[in-house]
Amino acid sequence: MKDLIKNSLPFNKVCHNSFGRKVLYTNASEITRDNVCKELSKVLKDFTQNAEEIDYLYNYYLGNQPVLYREKQVRPEINNKVVNNTAYFIVETKTADIASEPIQYVLRGTDENKSKEIADLNAIMENEDKAYSDICLARWRSICGTSFRLIANDDGRSSLLDETNFRIDVLDPRTTAVVYYNNNIPAFSFQKIKDENNKTLYFVYTKSQWFKIINNKIAQSGENGFTAIPVIEYPNNENRISDVEITISLSDAINEMASDRQDGIAQFVQSFIKFVNCEMDGNKFKELRQMGAFIVKSNNGENKADVDIMSSELNQSESQVAKDDLFNSILVIQGIANREGNTGGDTQGAVSLRNGYLDSEKRAELSEPSFKKAEKQFLRILLYKLSVDKQTSLKVSDIEIKISRSKMDNMLTKAETLKVLLDSGVYFERALKSVGFFADPEQVAIESAPRMKILYPTEVPKEQPNEVIEVEDAEI
Repeated sequence: MKDLIKNSLPFNKVCHNSFGRKVLYTNASEITRDNVCKELSKVLKDFTQNAEEIDYLYNYYLGNQPVLYREKQVRPEINNKVVNNTAYFIVETKTADIASEPIQYVLRGTDENKSKEIADLNAIMENEDKAYSDICLARWRSICGTSFRLIANDDGRSSLLDETNFRIDVLDPRTTAVVYYNNNIPAFSFQKIKDENNKTLYFVYTKSQWFKIINNKIAQSGENGFTAIPVIEYPNNENRISDVEITISLSDAINEMASDRQDGIAQFVQSFIKFVNCEMDGNKFKELRQMGAFIVKSNNGENKADVDIMSSELNQSESQVAKDDLFNSILVIQGIANREGNTGGDTQGAVSLRNGYLDSEKRAELSEPSFKKAEKQFLRILLYKLSVDKQTSLKVSDIEIKISRSKMDNMLTKAETLKVLLDSGVYFERALKSVGFFADPEQVAIESAPRMKILYPTEVPKEQPNEVIEVEDAEI
């Protein structure tokens, strides 16, 4: 059974109005066996605060939100608690912007041998289920502002018929952190875990070594064969602020409004009955209520008796306008397109501009450089591992990271653009990668190469010099 985490307080009380996760730094010039325990202990306070905030945001995403713990002083028996989980909607939308299609590696250049190596690299990533881990990674960074990927040796725990001797994992950001030098170069990473005896220990990676630390002492250590910290941080942005917390106060307001609307309906249905100038005991009231009618007599001739229902219905249309305004504010702040219907006569471009699809695409493009920067660090470690095993000769500079969107969008326009590029003399591999038509353009380029080279030759024929034809003089 899971421990119940009560998100009863608003988030600003948890983060103390300091939004975004704190970046952990060390002032040491180098992390060694002699100072690793000391430097680890220095950052644990900020790490613990980050973990508390991340735990709150994760549970908020799951639906554990403050409205579930609200209390009412007036008519406490009518206390509906409605969670309109906009956080889930936001996170899944932002995750889809990055990882709805598998992230592909494409070749920067025209080397056919390297093109085949790129295709092999994509096949290895498919075998390691990298697309799934990318989804988990993107989801964590949207929920809490950052996420962490680990590349490690299989250590004899590989799956049956596994073709590689390494594994890719996404680590829980509530138990993982990367500590940086003052120049923002990673100094060390650590993971807080429990051993078989339920004791807390820290597993630390530096560039050259790993340490197992228990009770602020090194219990075990060894050499880090990757020659780099194998835990890579993927921040959502430079402030590590999550997509959830940007509009969390608006989400709370929508929950309160939805709950109050349900209360308003319940209170209208369960209205009090008002007795004027007459007395009614409890048993008589129950009996008459079952009959569906009340018979009362005035106490005297001057004060006439009356029975009435006390009711005041909440204006649902005005409440809906207020709720829609809050939700539209969330969409604008988050850069998410709305779902307004076509009023007629609109082109696709006009709909994209009016409903915010263009803005949504631009927001998604803004988040790509942050993701790609971390992905390049992952590639450096991965390619080093593969080069040691003689599986590749690729370098990071050979690879372009391709984050794809929907392949079904504007298919005719993309096909026409591809045709124009090819007819204009653009190299066919570059043209295929530019239009965003295929999830794996590198493989498509390899498969299409024989036909493409016939239709669009890669070698430009040399111009032949004009022939001069000598004509002998003839008599006229």
